[in-house]
Amino acid sequence: MSILDILILGAILSVAVTLALGLRALGRPGAEARSQSNRLMRLRVALQALAIALLVIGMWWKSTQGG
Repeated sequence: MSILDILILGAILSVAVTLALGLRALGRPGAEARSQSNRLMRLRVALQALAIALLVIGMWWKSTQGG
């Protein structure tokens, strides 16, 4: 398992954890909970972009290196 594979798995796991925390915050009442949920969902979108970028880099790398 290469370092890129580990980074991809870490990014995907981070997205899943952030999604779960955001959904949990969404279910709580109050303005602070809504604010926290919104912040977590924006973080999730950024982490998803990172995960997609890593996947694209990984596919490109494996196609050029023959791995």
